[in-house]
Amino acid sequence: MPQVDEYVSVSEAKNKLLDLIRRMKHKQEVVAITRDGVPSAVLLSMDQFEGLMETIEILSDQKSMRALRRSLKLAEKGQWVSHDAVFGRENP
Repeated sequence: MPQVDEYVSVSEAKNKLLDLIRRMKHKQEVVAITRDGVPSAVLLSMDQFEGLMETIEILSDQKSMRALRRSLKLAEKGQWVSHDAVFGRENP
């Protein structure tokens, strides 16, 4: 997940909302919105949000995490499985 690119106050965010949304879409920026100088919310693109939610879903799935840990241990030992072995050969 990217770092926060900018901090803006709630009142500034209200005034610049359309510009902030455009930046989220085109530059994939992350903006923290502050209230009384304290970060209270985060504005990010829909793509970034969906990616974050998918990551949380994967991390919450115990079966997927066990498989990932097992795969990482095999990779550390230099034991790889070829793409063809997993997915089969593509026919041109």
